[in-house]
Amino acid sequence: MDAVIIVLIILVVLVFVALIKTVQVIPQASAAIVERFGRYTRTLNAGLNIVVPFIDTVRNRVDLREQVVPFPPQPVITQDNLVVNIDTVIYYQVTDARAATYEVASYIQAIEQLTVTTLRNIIGGMDLERTLTSREEINAALRGVLDEATGKWGIRVNRVELKAIEPPTSIQDSMEKQMRADRDKRAAILQAEGVRQSEILQAEGHKQSEILRAEGDAKAAALRAEGEAQAIRTVFESIHAGDPDQKLLSYQYLQMLPKIAEGDANKLWIVPSEIGDALKGLGGALDGFKKHGGDAGPTIPAPTPGMSKRPPERPEID
Repeated sequence: MDAVIIVLIILVVLVFVALIKTVQVIPQASAAIVERFGRYTRTLNAGLNIVVPFIDTVRNRVDLREQVVPFPPQPVITQDNLVVNIDTVIYYQVTDARAATYEVASYIQAIEQLTVTTLRNIIGGMDLERTLTSREEINAALRGVLDEATGKWGIRVNRVELKAIEPPTSIQDSMEKQMRADRDKRAAILQAEGVRQSEILQAEGHKQSEILRAEGDAKAAALRAEGEAQAIRTVFESIHAGDPDQKLLSYQYLQMLPKIAEGDANKLWIVPSEIGDALKGLGGALDGFKKHGGDAGPTIPAPTPGMSKRPPERPEID
């Protein structure tokens, strides 16, 4: 009786194990490689799959999602014999689980070694300056080589990125000094340009001020001359409108003589020859007035110290 129970227990265990091995559940974005007696049979896709227990064996489960693998810094020699350390990141995806299982022993290690060798070939043809400024070019070249080589492994390389490019310490110090010198140079150039622009603006402002001042003076002189001309024209028209005779003009002429002689700088006064005619006309006017019994009329001012006592017939020339 005990032996029967033991046999039944063994049979239940075997059935349970057989069911577990028969039913295979594959998660989404995954695949499984099935071998029968050590030989590839088929690839199990996501979902519920049935296999023959104790005959079919699930050898490998492959993740079909895009993977990100960072690689440690690798020393690379540039064309100008400088050693730089480069960190890389590879974005890849398994497209064929069978090829990724049977075509290469370890596709992660294979990708890493291929990346290092390809990177050394690419950087070996560039100098340090071009290496530091040509990341996109390096990424494109590296991706092209990796994608071509890993295609037969059932792997697609989506992106290759250079995380960091670290030159030697001495080169970093030299680059920092050069950058500092360039910044100081640009600052000096900007300062000189600012001073130059300031002086130009000041000169332009002074120029415009002088031009406006000259234009104002010219307009003022023109207006002043126009006013004087208008005044002269008005006086002339008034005189002609009043129709003065020779006697009135002679009297006005004699009244203006003392004003002409005023001033300390008048050391010599030239008496014009027309003054004789004016005096004769004025004398005749006074005689005629006295004959008619009128007053003596306006008093003729005495000659000033600078005036000649005898009216010359011609002007004196010093």
